[in-house]
Amino acid sequence: MKYFKLPDLGEGLPEAEIVKWHVAEGDTVSADQIIVSVETAKAIIEVPSPQAGVIAHLFGAEGDTIHTGEPLVEYSGGEDEDSGTVVGEIPQSSEGSSEPDSFIIGAAPSSQNSSDAANHHLRATPAVRALAKRLNIDLSQVKGTGPNNTISPADVEKASHMDKHHGKAEPLRGVRKHMARTMVHSHAEVVPVTIHEDADIQLWSEKTDITMRLVQAMAKACAQETGFNVWFDGETLSRRLHNSINLGVAVDTDQGLFVPVLRDIGNRSEEDLRQGLNRMREDVKKRTIPAQELQGATITLSNFGTIAGRYANPIVVPPQVAILGAGVIREEPVAINGELKIHRILPLSLTFDHRALTGGEAARFLQALLKELAKENI
Repeated sequence: MKYFKLPDLGEGLPEAEIVKWHVAEGDTVSADQIIVSVETAKAIIEVPSPQAGVIAHLFGAEGDTIHTGEPLVEYSGGEDEDSGTVVGEIPQSSEGSSEPDSFIIGAAPSSQNSSDAANHHLRATPAVRALAKRLNIDLSQVKGTGPNNTISPADVEKASHMDKHHGKAEPLRGVRKHMARTMVHSHAEVVPVTIHEDADIQLWSEKTDITMRLVQAMAKACAQETGFNVWFDGETLSRRLHNSINLGVAVDTDQGLFVPVLRDIGNRSEEDLRQGLNRMREDVKKRTIPAQELQGATITLSNFGTIAGRYANPIVVPPQVAILGAGVIREEPVAINGELKIHRILPLSLTFDHRALTGGEAARFLQALLKELAKENI
C-alpha cells in the first residue's frame, strides 16, 4: 500500500476534521499505531495505521477537513495502491441513527455530496484561482454564480469585499457543522407542533434532582403514550416502536451541542441514571465520549432552564418524533380552592412531529408528565 485514505468511520459520516497528527513525515510507524486524531460530527476518533512503514507525506494540516476516501497518508515505497477500508480498532456503532444535565434546544446527519467542498477548485479557472490566491480568498467559502455554479472573478472580488468590510467568514467545524446540517434536515422533514404547559412542583424538596425527576416523568409518560417512543420514517410513512426508552439529554458545550443517550430509563434507578449521566457529561467535556453513546435516542430532553428561558420551540431530530424542553423554575401565584398561593412552577414545552402523532396523544403525554411532576419526591 502506498496511500492510506480516510476510512469509513461509521454512520455514513462523509468527512472528518484533523485534530492532531501523532506522526510526522519521515517517521517509522508500526501496524495499528495511532497516526492521527480526527473529529467527526459524532466524536473524536483515533485512526490507526493499517501497516508498518515510513511516512512519506501527510495530507492535510490540523484543522483541515478531509472527506472519506481522500488520501490521508502516503507511505514510502510500496506499490501505487490505496486503502479506504476500516482498519485497526476504529469503533463502529451497532445501533440505528440518532441525534447531543443541561441545556439547549434540539440534535441525523443530512445527506450531502462529500466531494462538494473538495471540488471547489474544479469550479474555478486557473485565472480565478490565481486571483483568489492574490486576494487571500478561500474558494471553498465562495458561492459560484457562473454557469454550472462556476466561480467567476466577480464572485472572488465580492468575497474579498465582504472580508475587508465585514471580517473573514469563519467556517463551522466539527460538532457545530453537524448541528447546522441537522437543523436543516429537521426543518425540511419534520412537521413540528409545540404545546406549552406549567408543572406545579410545590411538593418537591429543595434537594430534588430536577433533571432526574424530568427523566423519570418522561419514562412514565412514554409508558402511557407509547407512540412517543418511536422512530418515524417519512419516506415509507412507517414507524418503529421501541421496547426500551433511550433518552437523549442535550448538553451545551463551547464546541456545540452534544446529545448523549441514557439507555432504558424506564428500568433503572435514579441513582444509576444520575451516575450514568454524570459519566457521559464528563466524557463530553473531555471529548472522549464514544460515538455509540451519542446514537440511538428515541426521545430527547432539553433542560435549557438551567441557563435562562421560560418556553421554547425545541427541535425534533428525525427519526425521533418528540422533544421536551424545560424552562426556568419560578414562583408565581396559583389558585388553590379559591385562594391564592405562591407555588414553584416548572414551564414545559413539548414539540412533536404531527406526521406521527396526534394532538390528543401529545396532550395526554403532557398530562401524564404533569401528574408525575406534581408528586412529592419519589
